[in-house]
Amino acid sequence: MLTRFDLGEADRVLTLITPGLGKIRAIAKGIRRPTSRIGGSLEPFAELTVALARGRTFEIVTQVTVEHAWLRLRDSLEGTATAWYLAELADRSLEEHHPSEPTYRLLHRAYELLDAGMAADRVARWYEMRVADEYGVRPEVDRCVECDRLLEADERYRWVPPAGGVVCQRCPGPPYDRTELSLEALKLLKAYQRLDIEAIAALRLSVAVEREVEADLRDFLRVALERDPRSLAFLDEIRGDQPVGAAELAGTAGTPRTD
Repeated sequence: MLTRFDLGEADRVLTLITPGLGKIRAIAKGIRRPTSRIGGSLEPFAELTVALARGRTFEIVTQVTVEHAWLRLRDSLEGTATAWYLAELADRSLEEHHPSEPTYRLLHRAYELLDAGMAADRVARWYEMRVADEYGVRPEVDRCVECDRLLEADERYRWVPPAGGVVCQRCPGPPYDRTELSLEALKLLKAYQRLDIEAIAALRLSVAVEREVEADLRDFLRVALERDPRSLAFLDEIRGDQPVGAAELAGTAGTPRTD
């Protein structure tokens, strides 16, 4: 389940993600009544088998079987808030009734990782980078998006999401807002593109670098999706954060350390 909202006195409209049929909107009639047969099964963060009947506006849920529920991720408020954020990103990146197996598998894997207790922020960054791929807007972190020159370690960089990634110091860049990007953050962005999640989880990183990359990827997805996901406000509230903006973090990055 990607999203849900209440309808009328007892119904609920759900957005479901399926590998073969893509995103589907369905209505669960009477689910909010205590006597509902399916009310206890249609919970978020679970893999379900759902029987649907065709309705005039929405598909209608007639039967639900829980195949697997990721219950441990709900033990942490940050894990729960992160799971809602990842679900919203999936919802925003998909069209209805278009096959979506890669995104389905990606979200499935992210829930497994959160359920296993992996750091929620690392899972989120790994997921953001890959959902950008699925959305068709993979950020360029190896070459300058203006001159196509390979980026060098001894130069300065700017992060320009509307242009698609990194601009080198030799290029004036497009007339967009831009943020200085540290070498350490550039390395971490490359790691999120190239490494599997187990290798990323093992990295020892300064908080400043992680926060810089978080801000950079949020800015990138804000441009790609044309607005911030609504769930970010809840996630930041849970973490006790002020809203993250790349500009406030520029120049604060530390140095990644690997074991």
